[in-house]
Amino acid sequence: MLIGVFAQQSPTLDERVQKFLSSHRDEWHDLNVPYADGKVLFDLIVEHKYTTALEIGTSTGHSTIWLAWAMSKTGGKVTTLEVDEKRHVQALKNIEEAGLSDFVEAHLRNAHDYVKEAKGPFDFVFSDADKNWYKQYFIDLAPKLKAGGCYTAHNVTDGNVDKDYVRYVESRNDFTSTIESHQPCRNYDQL
Repeated sequence: MLIGVFAQQSPTLDERVQKFLSSHRDEWHDLNVPYADGKVLFDLIVEHKYTTALEIGTSTGHSTIWLAWAMSKTGGKVTTLEVDEKRHVQALKNIEEAGLSDFVEAHLRNAHDYVKEAKGPFDFVFSDADKNWYKQYFIDLAPKLKAGGCYTAHNVTDGNVDKDYVRYVESRNDFTSTIESHQPCRNYDQL
């Protein structure tokens, strides 16, 4: 009797991430970006070939997965910050399940302190934490952003963000500012 045993091919990283995002698509609530916004973040990084990203506000990792997946395409890495231990632990599990741990440096840390100490430079920043601190994050990180880099902040038009932040970044002549709306979500991209 002859028995044939065939090794199954391991899924590619893209297949693994797509499967993870697809199977969890309806689970991202509360402090996570919607699926459409994750896709925008991914596209920005890949299109501009960014390799050094900083994320302020990991939550449970949905946006981090999009950022890290993009970094897998550009050869980069995302540093992400979360202050809540329970969300941080869940994010680490989600990132690992998606197969993206090699592209993420996750810190359980207060971003207020980290952004002041961070050496940079970064070519991509995504801010999605305490909205009343957006202006200060920008002030602390703008000098650490590479020329041609992109600073993005989430939900700037939803009423929870200090309006001084938007006025401040729009007043900076060394940045080009745009507010982009993607239904049903909103994104603010500083290019």
